[in-house]
Amino acid sequence: MSSTAVQEQPKAVPAPSKFAAIKESVGHFQHKLTTKDGWVGDYDYAWLCTPILPFMKQANRSPPFYALNDDLPLILAISSGLQHALAMLAGLITPPIIFASALSLDAETSSYMISASLIGCGIMSLVQMSRIHLFRGYYLGTGLITVVGTSFATLSTATAIFDAMYKDGTCSSITAADGTVTRLACPDAYGKVLGTSLICSFLEIFLSFCSPKALKRIFPPLVTGTVILMIGASLIGSSGIANWGGGSNDCMSRPTSGIFELCPTIFAPRPLLWGAPEFIGLGFLSFATIILTELFGSPFLKNISIIVGLVVGCIVAGAAGYIDDSTIKSAPAITFLWVHTFKIGVYAPAILPMLAVYVSLAMEAIGDITASAEVSRQPVIGDVFDSRIQGGILSDGIGGFVSALFTVTPLSVFAQNNGVIAITRCANRGAGRWCCAFLILFGVLGKLSGVFLAIPNSVLGGVTTFLFASVATSGLRVLAYVKFTRRARFVLAAALSFGLGNLLVPGIFTHLFEGVSSPNKGLQGLFDSITIILSTPFLSAGIVAAVLNLILPHEAPEPAEVEEVTTVDMESQDEKSP
Repeated sequence: MSSTAVQEQPKAVPAPSKFAAIKESVGHFQHKLTTKDGWVGDYDYAWLCTPILPFMKQANRSPPFYALNDDLPLILAISSGLQHALAMLAGLITPPIIFASALSLDAETSSYMISASLIGCGIMSLVQMSRIHLFRGYYLGTGLITVVGTSFATLSTATAIFDAMYKDGTCSSITAADGTVTRLACPDAYGKVLGTSLICSFLEIFLSFCSPKALKRIFPPLVTGTVILMIGASLIGSSGIANWGGGSNDCMSRPTSGIFELCPTIFAPRPLLWGAPEFIGLGFLSFATIILTELFGSPFLKNISIIVGLVVGCIVAGAAGYIDDSTIKSAPAITFLWVHTFKIGVYAPAILPMLAVYVSLAMEAIGDITASAEVSRQPVIGDVFDSRIQGGILSDGIGGFVSALFTVTPLSVFAQNNGVIAITRCANRGAGRWCCAFLILFGVLGKLSGVFLAIPNSVLGGVTTFLFASVATSGLRVLAYVKFTRRARFVLAAALSFGLGNLLVPGIFTHLFEGVSSPNKGLQGLFDSITIILSTPFLSAGIVAAVLNLILPHEAPEPAEVEEVTTVDMESQDEKSP
């Protein structure tokens, strides 16, 4: 055999053994725990914790940027994760507190609902951050620090659903001699909302397999911005300002007798009339604290200004005797999911409104994921970005299904944490996982839920008014990207006609079908569905905006725009000419 016939075969590179991989992981873990670099790194912690003092020159410096999968020092990962958890905490505890108040639930059940919300958000945020490959080009999750929380869209819609349940007798109430209506506890109403959201979640799961480009064409910023704006505005009116005055319950009408003669009830430690100066002052203290923290606080405190406002307000309210500690005493030390359960059911009139909610959640997810990718220095165009949109919407839909099993209303992508990423320059998923761990820990510590439940309404109102106004501002920011042609102005005006009109005169659609004589049960359910949709400002405005955006033809540039462009071109040519 000739030498040319024998060709030297390249030596195969042995694949790393499983033992070697384990050894490498152990070495990395040991480095993290035993070295200064593993614990501290080169992050500027002094910058993070230094307040902005008046009349003093501040050093113009910023910490290094930590990308999605960088190796993060332990102290930075833990502290940044805690910031993320605290930044979203007020937004997570507010919906269950409002749900419990609307349904007159006892303190023990209310405390559990807060804990379940925190635990559910921590678990589903882990899924959203994971970016799990399913098949072909489909994923579950975004792979970004995309945390989830109890949707404010659900909060606004559920309020209208609860009102319908008390009106049609699904939930019981007592009418006093002076006409004051007292709602009795109705945990089954919460179970019906959970069951309805569970079956409606399949709509968002279906939307996740549609083309992200098609979704963005159907729900452009003109539609999504209108929806987010109306969500924030409606929550300010129905919850934020109402609680600031002393309570969003029946004490708002200042009845002359009954348990709601004073706010929050006559059994509170220091009950007062709704709108009393003491309540307004407590709420304003919390509101002003948020502003002062933004002015003088360190970057760490600025990211948790909402929590700082709550803490300061609670300290003053506690010293003045406005806090009832019975909720803290009745709360268990340790709790978890399913300690309390609710009878799952389906409320037929809520199906159409809840389907609309899931469409709005998909719309919100597109905008929030785009903002998260942008602030994390990830591309916002291309196949990878489209797959993040698809994975995020799918995780949102599955989150709606799973959260109902967790006894939590639909969870959706939260935008609050983008500000934390922008200020701290830490977009690392390691910090995100620590955030999830803190959320689960906060939920497991049952006494903490009792503390949240003990927050006076006026303090909570001062803080949530700012929080809900931030949601409305996010809607305005989305609308700012819209080129306001005559067509866009027409669509927005038509949508706001329904949204703002319903917001300013809430009862206009309540009696729409009362003149219909003896409708059958199915027809009555349809009437109730339409009433709920029309009575929810963001749903009515969003539907009008989406429909008009699809059917109105796009127009040519206005003559003024053409003339302006021509003038600019002529001036530029004049400048170039000798």
